[in-house]
Amino acid sequence: MKFKHVNKYMLAMSTLLIGLTLASCSKKNDPAPPNKTDTTTVKPVVYNYAALADSLQTLTYGTFKSADGNYFIQNNTGNTTFNYWPNAHMLDVLTDGYLRTRSGVYSQRMKSLLTGLKTANGGAYPNEFYDDMGWLANASLRDYNITNDADYLNVAQILYAEIKGGSNSVAGGGIAWQRTQLYYKNIPSTGNMTILAARFYQLQNKAEDLTLAKNLYNWMKTNLVNASSGVVLDGINRNQDGQVDNWIFTYNQGLFIGSAVELYNCTKDPAYLQDAIGTANNLIADPNLTVNGILKSEGQGDGGLFKGVAVRYLTLLTELPDLDASSKTKYANFLKQNAQTLDVKGIGRPSMMISPDWTILPSGSTDLTTQLSGLMMIEAAAKLKADGKIQ
Repeated sequence: MKFKHVNKYMLAMSTLLIGLTLASCSKKNDPAPPNKTDTTTVKPVVYNYAALADSLQTLTYGTFKSADGNYFIQNNTGNTTFNYWPNAHMLDVLTDGYLRTRSGVYSQRMKSLLTGLKTANGGAYPNEFYDDMGWLANASLRDYNITNDADYLNVAQILYAEIKGGSNSVAGGGIAWQRTQLYYKNIPSTGNMTILAARFYQLQNKAEDLTLAKNLYNWMKTNLVNASSGVVLDGINRNQDGQVDNWIFTYNQGLFIGSAVELYNCTKDPAYLQDAIGTANNLIADPNLTVNGILKSEGQGDGGLFKGVAVRYLTLLTELPDLDASSKTKYANFLKQNAQTLDVKGIGRPSMMISPDWTILPSGSTDLTTQLSGLMMIEAAAKLKADGKIQ
């Protein structure tokens, strides 16, 4: 009897365990009840480039304006040195703000800088460096086309005549870098003059301007542009040995792109457009120029301004009506990625100072050159967004 009770007990326990196991399996195999509807919506980040550009313009103007009001100083930590070529780009940046807003504040600042720059430069617009004069001549001619103010045209014409003096047959052509080194030819001087001559042709329809632009362009393409990759090198014959400087800077890519775009505008020759596309494709992919989709840091000083030039002329290409849709989208997305990265990672708040490396916050002193490159990027993004090229 004892064992019978034990067997009954064991049988009862076995039955209970089997039941629990079946119930457990049933729960595992039953379909899960539907989740409650998730009403949470992740809102996309909205980048207000126009507002950011306004803030940057205001802080840049207030931080870098010289005490006498004539020019913009070297940095934000007390170096009040006047440097010609960043001030020429400051004129371009103020023009970007004017085109975006049509505000008289910007047009007044543009005119004030045009006259103040002359005073700061010793009472005249010409200087030692042909590339410096090219930057200001292009900014001034741009402003004449926008405002129809003859003062801007006068400055552009004065400098156009001066830069022609940098042309000679040494190294096969091109424009010299400076008056005391007429044998050294480079992209900054020659590219600027190519753009300037092409724009004067579009303004005045003089055949000699177009001929000059074409000759200078062909010299650049023959001597300093890699035909297969599209990469643009810096200069030739610096040591009077006929050798090419294998320096790869972002602004040289931009100047060649700009030269090709302007000659395409003059002629509608598709070869120029294809040249621009080739160099632009290399610019956005070459690790010597772009790192993880972001234009590389080229330090401060002169290098701080290099990216801004590349951005300006890549934007000009992106907005060209005849550019194919695939290239337009590719370049617009590249510029958008750079603008967004700069906005989130490369601008100090509340100072609004900009880092030479757009992937990290600024630290220490900020040069005007560095500040201008970032401001050009945000102004370009504001324009692209206003024109529906990016969101």
